[in-house]
Amino acid sequence: MPDSPQITYAAAGVDVEAGDKAVELMKESVRRATRPEVIGGLGGFAGLFDASAIARFAHPVLATSTDGVGTKVAIAQAMDVHNTIGFDLVGMVVDDIVVCGAEPLFMTDYIATGKVVPERIAAIVQGIAAACQQANVALVGGETAEHPGLLEPSEYDVAGAATGAVERADLLTPELVQAGDVVLGVPSSGLHSNGFSLVRRVITSAGWQLDREVPEFGSTLGEELLTPTRVYAADLLRLVKELPIHALSHVTGGGLAANLARVLPTGLTAVVDRSSWTPPAVFSVIGGLGNVPQQDIERTLNQGVGFAVVLPEDAVDEALALLAACDLPSWVMGTVRATDEVDGAVAEIVTGAKGAKSGGAQLIGAHRQ
Repeated sequence: MPDSPQITYAAAGVDVEAGDKAVELMKESVRRATRPEVIGGLGGFAGLFDASAIARFAHPVLATSTDGVGTKVAIAQAMDVHNTIGFDLVGMVVDDIVVCGAEPLFMTDYIATGKVVPERIAAIVQGIAAACQQANVALVGGETAEHPGLLEPSEYDVAGAATGAVERADLLTPELVQAGDVVLGVPSSGLHSNGFSLVRRVITSAGWQLDREVPEFGSTLGEELLTPTRVYAADLLRLVKELPIHALSHVTGGGLAANLARVLPTGLTAVVDRSSWTPPAVFSVIGGLGNVPQQDIERTLNQGVGFAVVLPEDAVDEALALLAACDLPSWVMGTVRATDEVDGAVAEIVTGAKGAKSGGAQLIGAHRQ
């Protein structure tokens, strides 16, 4: 039909030139998030990583993880602050890999947006690259996709995937955990990036705006909610290499009890005493503002615990000192017991999280005020 108007890709809402500009703006950030094993640079169809890096292993095992940051992106978009969400993404991905004792090696990211605004995309990638650099993980590639009509021009979502490696003999598996082991709590930096559907519902129902000054936070509501996720990978790998760690648990969706139970074998239960720590103010404010039941908030938010470490009692003091030197003031919060010796009438024993055949976790007592 020669008389029909021409429809271009740009008219359909996709700006290829804007995508190219975004790549130019992010190049310097990505260049810093590298490792010696990376081959080539941006622009290829695939990121390349020299696999001979694991040739020194007697029996190398690869570990992989993928994740996003959930609806926390809605806060970043509302605040028009985009250079911190990358820490949430990297933390959710690489810190899952560390749980099995593996060293994260490289990562790729994916950003879907309604409209490519080069400066916004570059800011997102800047945060991803900075977090990768902190974790000693190479950012070897990524993709930005423009989805007009599916997402609003100001909307975006982010996801990522990472690969790591560990010596087979050094894998952290539930079978290492023993009755009598001690559970340490490693502090979170705040909400991290789980449970924001609940958080957003609470603040919307209360009529709170993101620019509201909250005395308990010493900042605005939006600034507190955007606090970046702490990236633990490098610090916890050092801990695993220096001490006889039996298990690590990344406290993400599902909360402390569910995620701790996942790394224990059947027949054992971690009993955690809430009175051993006080959750940061953001948890009590959100819980009180929404009148959220304790059980619900504990299975949704991390309550101030970013990781749990399970280890023999004679390694506790050294572990606490090492974590403190990493600016992670940790504490003893529980012990591992035979499940048949734990009184289930005192509190629920959480088991079977994420479909895993696992041990259990029980939260007792009340948090310090």
